[in-house]
Amino acid sequence: MRLDLHTHTEVSHDCRTPLRSVPAWMLRTNTRVIAVTDHDQQRGGPELARIVADLGLDDRLSVIPGEEVTTREGELIGLFLRERVPPGLTPEETVREIKAQGGLVMLQHGFDPLKRYRLRPEATARIADQVDLVETFNSRLSRHRWNRVAAAWARERGLPECAGSDAHTLRDIGEAWVETPFRLIRTPGDLVAALREGVVAGRWTHPLYAYGRKQWRVLNGRLRRGE
Repeated sequence: MRLDLHTHTEVSHDCRTPLRSVPAWMLRTNTRVIAVTDHDQQRGGPELARIVADLGLDDRLSVIPGEEVTTREGELIGLFLRERVPPGLTPEETVREIKAQGGLVMLQHGFDPLKRYRLRPEATARIADQVDLVETFNSRLSRHRWNRVAAAWARERGLPECAGSDAHTLRDIGEAWVETPFRLIRTPGDLVAALREGVVAGRWTHPLYAYGRKQWRVLNGRLRRGE
């Protein structure tokens, strides 16, 4: 199966992907595990998990509730969150909020200096020993080499590596993945074990092209709905 641990839905301010459209796409792409990491919102994951359960697919698909949190020095992702982590905290406070919920801290965006909301290098250094997972393949970095830099950083510290499409349209979900034997992911321990056995892969797309494609897909969707 494939895992994509960085996705956005209609709950994010900059995404229109309907939650109800996600399960069918997950099955189509064999992306059996996703983390819903909407900007400064946590409710998308639990809502999608309820949809999956209502469809009778909770023995085939796993949804991890997460959030891409805006700290004072850039973004961090929290996984397995029970409630929203407020934006505007320091990175250290954000980490404490995630850990207090039994969640995992994920460092995303690699070390891409052109990523507007990446965590600042000095903040990364301060919380390095609190990071649980490192996104070593992000489909939307300015250059693929920054994924390799993230991978080297993770391996130096013996941290599990993961992948994230940073999807802002439905068809982007699953463009970055970890390939691993099938299992249901219910706990942080389940996820770490799956990542340790997995292989990181994905399709990198230049962000300018990705932005243009996103705008076209949004426009095309509106035309089909007659908006």
